[in-house]
Amino acid sequence: MTLRRVFDSIVTRLLVLALLIVAVGSVSRYYALTNFLHEDLSKVVEAQQLALANYVARDINDKVAQREDLVIHLAAVLPPDLLRQPSRLQDWLQEHYQYQPLFSVGLFVVGPDGRSIADYPPKAPRRQVQYGDRDYVRMAFQGHAYIGRAAIGRVTRVPVLPISAPVRGADGKVAAVLVGVTALAAPNFLDLMQHTRIGDYRDSFLLVSPRDRQFVSSSQPDMILQPLPPAGVNRLHDRAMAGFRGAGITVNAKGVEEVSAIASVPRAGWFVVARLPSSEAFATVERVKRFTLRNTLTALVVFTLFSTVGLYIVLRPLFQAARHADKMTRGELPLEPMPIRRNDEVGHLIAAFNRLLHKLNDKQEELARMAHHDSLTGLPNRSLLSDRLHMALAQAQRKDAKLALLFMDLDGFKTINDNLGHRAGDKVLWQVAQRLAGIVRQTDTLARIGGDEFVLLLSDLDDNAPEIAQTVAEKCLEAFDTPFLVAGSTCKLGISIGIALGDGMSTSDSLLQAADQAMYRVKKTGNSGSATICL
Repeated sequence: MTLRRVFDSIVTRLLVLALLIVAVGSVSRYYALTNFLHEDLSKVVEAQQLALANYVARDINDKVAQREDLVIHLAAVLPPDLLRQPSRLQDWLQEHYQYQPLFSVGLFVVGPDGRSIADYPPKAPRRQVQYGDRDYVRMAFQGHAYIGRAAIGRVTRVPVLPISAPVRGADGKVAAVLVGVTALAAPNFLDLMQHTRIGDYRDSFLLVSPRDRQFVSSSQPDMILQPLPPAGVNRLHDRAMAGFRGAGITVNAKGVEEVSAIASVPRAGWFVVARLPSSEAFATVERVKRFTLRNTLTALVVFTLFSTVGLYIVLRPLFQAARHADKMTRGELPLEPMPIRRNDEVGHLIAAFNRLLHKLNDKQEELARMAHHDSLTGLPNRSLLSDRLHMALAQAQRKDAKLALLFMDLDGFKTINDNLGHRAGDKVLWQVAQRLAGIVRQTDTLARIGGDEFVLLLSDLDDNAPEIAQTVAEKCLEAFDTPFLVAGSTCKLGISIGIALGDGMSTSDSLLQAADQAMYRVKKTGNSGSATICL
């Protein structure tokens, strides 16, 4: 065979054309996929960071507000005559400090001369300190409650946050200042933010005070109480100082690109920054790029080899189709439509075979659905519920999550069957299924496992599983407040619910049994059709 015949051969042309199509398609997908992943992942990461920043900001805001409200309340109820009796004033501070110990460093009262009158817990050095120069003392003497600048405590020598409120005398004028001081690293204050990381990134959170131009707290200890960087170093930080709240990609003061989200702490005038380096946020994109490139090259080599050999089969499509169909009948290949390479008699035969196979698959899917769903309500049956319960337990074990099982039995259903007939009862069951299905989430499973028995599986729950299960159960009970319309008349039904809570260590049988027993304990109370729930 001469070279000219090789180049003129349709086999060579088909092979070259196929390689070009695959190469162009692979390169196009490579760039399109990586760009799409980067843009899409940017939105997802920014949304996640913003949600996390909002959560942390709300938590900090609640804790600061709780402490400020407490100082204001204590200042309002402090008897003015105690200001002239330091020992009794100290007893008063001790009583209220022990009742609500929100201030880990303590409470103290500052007189007009700027010195402490009394404090608790008592610290001798505090009596020698002049507090008149502190911002929170000056503002309180002007009649305003004030969240002071976070600083190193003069007595404790650790980062603290002072909060003050004016104490008014009998004449309504400010006679003293009540100050509560909390260590930033005190339990149940800012310690959680200081020790929390996003992924493997150490410096994940920042708490910024625009008023004081300082980092109030940080998950990186050496940044706590440090001054803010100058304007122009971090574009997104400058926008945050100007009032921007949201998420974006920026370059921090260290020259590292990161995804940052900013959320307000309104009570103190601060804002929280949740940060994640772009290298970590978009690590998936880089892995996909390397994986795609490596597999594209491998696919081209493999395709070239197999295409050269496979062209012999392309010239004999009838034999190939026969062998393909034969392998499917023996179970060596999955039952799937065969490719149609030519629009000739063989192509028409393969098309007819594919249509027949499609009908067979439809029948199999219908049979599979009938085997796992209740024919009356369309809900999952006991078999499918068992499968999903096993999956939910496995997922709970992996994620250390919780789940809940609600076993529901209708009260008064037998009366409808006896008086109106089974057809009316079936209509009621269908209506019950529709009402309950409108309550559950898409990730939950509502199943009918018996005549008038339903089971609701709530999966992937957190430590609030009892409250969530209780809420869902109450919604189920409310769904039965409206009478059911059947056979031209209204019927009132009740429902008894038993709830079982579990985790990754539970078994499906034990959960079902516990929920069933809980439901029967409700039944035995004699309040048939009541809204009583037994946990």
